Amino acid sequence: IEGVQSGEQGSEALVNSLVQQYWKPVYCYLRKRRYGNEQAKDLTQGFFQEIVLGKNLFQQADPRKGRFRTLLLVALSNYVVSVHRAETRRRRHPGEDLVSLDMFDDHGLPAQIKEREPHEVFNYVWASELLDTVLEEVHRDCVRDGKEVHWQLFSERVLEPILHEADPPSLGELCGRFHIEGEQMASNMLVTVKRRFKMALSRRIREEVGSDDAVDEELRDMMATLGGGRAA
Repeated sequence: IEGVQSGEQGSEALVNSLVQQYWKPVYCYLRKRRYGNEQAKDLTQGFFQEIVLGKNLFQQADPRKGRFRTLLLVALSNYVVSVHRAETRRRRHPGEDLVSLDMFDDHGLPAQIKEREPHEVFNYVWASELLDTVLEEVHRDCVRDGKEVHWQLFSERVLEPILHEADPPSLGELCGRFHIEGEQMASNMLVTVKRRFKMALSRRIREEVGSDDAVDEELRDMMATLGGGRAA
């Protein structure tokens, strides 16, 4: 994973970021493998403690040999096969839990996603969580930079129509609603937020892959994955 060698503090921050990014996909994968809620949570914690951190899985990733998600899924599958929960429960919890799973289950997944194979559920949840994280980041940055209206315009014109499968309101209507001086200005504001969104998303994905071509490929696959459950 690119950036892991840039210093101990940077490495720790990157690992923490990736743990937060992947724990929910791992949990949903385990639920799809017919593990109960509590057992899936135990296995998720154990997998990250023993394999991801215990064996430095992030540091072992080599973009030239394939995607990190593929490596993670193989490791997870092997872990599930080898675990005997009743005998290893104490060993799999050497300290505090890495992530809080108390308030999460898989009931919020779209029905059509729940019917897919475990690895497809994993990929969908990964993509969905990443998208939500990036949108939150872009929103926060817009507010910080005094571009709250830019974000509201982007939300009304782009996000809401996608999420609700509705036709977007016209630029003229939005100009009136947000007191924007003309459709050209509104169009430029949309371009600004879209550019920020693409840059933020690419940066997040770039943390895991080794080239710009790989980023583009991941983006395409991410959009295709989300297209089967919720719009991207």
